[in-house]
Amino acid sequence: MDVRIRAIYNINMAKSKERIQAKVLRNKGRSILSIAEELKVSKASVSSWCRDIVLTEKQIQLLTEQGQQGARRGQLLGAAVNRKKKEDSIARYRLDAQNELHNLTPREVLLAGLGIYWGEGIKGTGTVAVTNSDPRVISFMLHWFRSMFDVPKEMFRPQIFINDTHRPREKTVRKFWSTLLDIPDAQFRKVVFIKVRNKKVYENHDSYYGVLALRVRKGTSLKYRVLGYLDALGAQYNKPT
Repeated sequence: MDVRIRAIYNINMAKSKERIQAKVLRNKGRSILSIAEELKVSKASVSSWCRDIVLTEKQIQLLTEQGQQGARRGQLLGAAVNRKKKEDSIARYRLDAQNELHNLTPREVLLAGLGIYWGEGIKGTGTVAVTNSDPRVISFMLHWFRSMFDVPKEMFRPQIFINDTHRPREKTVRKFWSTLLDIPDAQFRKVVFIKVRNKKVYENHDSYYGVLALRVRKGTSLKYRVLGYLDALGAQYNKPT
């Protein structure tokens, strides 16, 4: 297995058992202190794990009635207001970005793809390939290869890397990527099941589809072109001042 692919796989986010339990309890309206005491973890950890959970007015009132200070109730309400402001800001910036980037020029698409390949692509020996677990990245790079370099769809040989615990979901995982990319399952290489014992519990087990290596068959000339672009791009910021 490519060392890079293994590294990408090993850094995928996983939620600990305690974190999942904390979020479940918090959603039920439990206080940070009581959750910390039950799970035998620090209040700081629980607070960090549950910072995105918004309590209802009723839950906040119940916490107040159970002995919480009035100031604490105000803090909870203030936190909810600040969280709402944050969510509104994120939504506004997302909309601004969508309006600005809704019609990229070919040059802009080329540069965006080069940036992704520079960070996520295989640049040493071997074929052309981009590895990532984010379906949006893989979809964009498929479009990039096809639109910028006229790579026929039949030249792609995707390969999935996923933990062995997902072996019973193989058909589901393959179908997900095949449908997303509109590439026949027959073009996919054999799934690589990574036999690494998970010490953490994955909250998104049934919605996780592993890391995909989007490979291009017989892509030697393509790799030379891409690496040439990367060299030229890097040279722009490696000049003496």
